[in-house]
Amino acid sequence: MDRFYAVIPAGGVGTRLWPLSRAAAPKFLHDLTNSGSTLLRATYDRLVPLAGERVVVVTGTAHREAVCRQLPEIKVADLVLESEPKDSAAAIGLAAAILYRRDPDIIMGSFAADQVISPDAAFQDAVREAICTAATGKIVTIGIKPTHPSTGFGYIRTGAALDVPGAPSAHAVVEFVEKPSESVAAEYLASGDYNWNAGMFVAPVALMLKHLEKNQPELFAGLTQIAEAWETDQQEEVAARIWPTLPKTAIDYAVAEPAADAGDVAVIPGTFSWDDVGDFAAIGRLNSAKEVDDVTVVGEGARVFTEGASGVVVTDTKRVIALIGIKDVVIVDTPDALLVTTTAHAQQVKSAVDHLKASGDTDVL
Repeated sequence: MDRFYAVIPAGGVGTRLWPLSRAAAPKFLHDLTNSGSTLLRATYDRLVPLAGERVVVVTGTAHREAVCRQLPEIKVADLVLESEPKDSAAAIGLAAAILYRRDPDIIMGSFAADQVISPDAAFQDAVREAICTAATGKIVTIGIKPTHPSTGFGYIRTGAALDVPGAPSAHAVVEFVEKPSESVAAEYLASGDYNWNAGMFVAPVALMLKHLEKNQPELFAGLTQIAEAWETDQQEEVAARIWPTLPKTAIDYAVAEPAADAGDVAVIPGTFSWDDVGDFAAIGRLNSAKEVDDVTVVGEGARVFTEGASGVVVTDTKRVIALIGIKDVVIVDTPDALLVTTTAHAQQVKSAVDHLKASGDTDVL
């Protein structure tokens, strides 16, 4: 456990949560569960019992002030800032390269800043098993036992059990598979051999970088240059010069999938509840205890009246919102943009964002 560092990639706008989540204030900076903690703060607090002060946050330059305000404990050297988004392989790879330079024996765990997990103790038990398994020379993913045949997640096909002291539930990974059709997802669920891919990875930094170098040599070379200048007087200059030139790709394609093909990946099935808060229907599920009538209400000081209505209201204004005789509605009210849809169409919010971007209405994005 002393070798373990937690890495929190805090990126992504969360376009399906527009207009609440925007480029300047993405979803991880919001309290979407009425818990009193933002998703970022909750992620950090969940990892501290495992990593102590050994936590690295990777986020955009534009979010530096907000992240530091929410996580005042983070040291300057452990805050990795991206001048522009380059996807998960660059973000996680840079954290791995920086940690490798500090100590090649470090085991890192990458956990996204925008997921809702409970209970924390079950999550922490799974991470401990993952650390024990990673110490044997594996990249370890923590899979989520599927509760329904989702077409919105990638899947992990589980293989034979591994004999790892301290990790009784460790299994080999046969392969990662892309988001399936509904019928294929139903087959996966029925077989019991598949877990959802939640993008959680625990691995020795040396092994992570070995696979990155093999599969993405250009990306590896650039990240290595930035890491070598880290915490020197050349850090800003080198990062500003190299980062914009790096290729964009996901960690799954750059590392996880080819490593699985090489037999270097294991999985710990998670027994905790997990939600990636992918749309406003998810907010309804996660806030069921905060209902007014049959309407889930999120927002400090929200002024909502309902009669014969159901759905979700998210507001950061003081405007009165009255819902009468309308079912499964989603209302998101902000000072400069209003979204009205239904829970069944919540995944399609991204198309509105794409249209606004194409039409030049970027002031609300």
